[in-house]
Amino acid sequence: MFLFNEDEIRGCVCLNHSAIEQVEEGFTQLSQGQVVLPPMMRIDIPEHHGEVDVKTAYMKGLDTFAIKVSSGFFDNKALGLPSLSGMMILLHSVTGVPEAVLMDNGYLTDIRTACAGAIAAKYLAKAHVEIAGVIGTGVQARLQMEALHMMRPFKRLLVYGRRAEAVDAYIGEMSAKLGIACEAAPAEEVVRQSDVVVTTTPSREPIVQREWLHEGLHLTAMGADTELKQELDAEVFRKADRIVCDVKAQCLKYGELHHASDHGVLQNEDARMVELGELTAKAVPGRENDQQITLCDLTGTGVQDTAIARYAFERLVKMKTV
Repeated sequence: MFLFNEDEIRGCVCLNHSAIEQVEEGFTQLSQGQVVLPPMMRIDIPEHHGEVDVKTAYMKGLDTFAIKVSSGFFDNKALGLPSLSGMMILLHSVTGVPEAVLMDNGYLTDIRTACAGAIAAKYLAKAHVEIAGVIGTGVQARLQMEALHMMRPFKRLLVYGRRAEAVDAYIGEMSAKLGIACEAAPAEEVVRQSDVVVTTTPSREPIVQREWLHEGLHLTAMGADTELKQELDAEVFRKADRIVCDVKAQCLKYGELHHASDHGVLQNEDARMVELGELTAKAVPGRENDQQITLCDLTGTGVQDTAIARYAFERLVKMKTV
């Protein structure tokens, strides 16, 4: 069995078109019934402000699949420790024997999550994007904008964050990395002025409001992955022409769709609501014109974890044998 640490994984895997293609193929296989995808398991540890998620998926015909354990303990900062951690275990599909442990501390989750954002933009954003917006200043706020820029090279980036020092750091880093103008703006202006907006926060109170949406906007919300998190006001869904999610059942339990459904804004059989894999498989169209408002709810799936773990393992083994 191979053991790979975070430094080795970071040295072999980054956000690029190859990684995005692997995750996209995973979504396609999911939509075509070629994936065994059990529900996510979550363990809450409230006395230590912690949670542990377990996700997995078996893609039929492949010789390995991944089980991911991802933890978030949000008092760790006071202990000098990162809030997020975890690992992926790659098992042989025929024998069940462990092939590898990828001790990535959440890095591969970050990459596969950004890949999903890139895929959403590929099918749902307008062909030409001038201004992008991001709500949040953390790791995903960075990676999602890198992923978006790969799909739709925008010229200007607006960012909203709660802490001025975090916003300033974000602006300095991302303007240099992407070679574009990056500036701070209130959340309302981020949405009103941008062609594409990605929300990346763990907020428990809705930030984005219905009246901020405008023709041609694409909005990806990826912060809500538990019942208590919410970045979009439920009324936002009334204005969307196309509503896409990674896994419908999961989003209706944990994502933004959950809140829209609870408020009676969105019905489970709503014809506007499709899964991302239906777009990647070309079973249904994504954006059809520049006037549509499109929305994507991402909660993170086991099929993404198996796709990125297999991709990482292949590259890591090649590195070991060179």
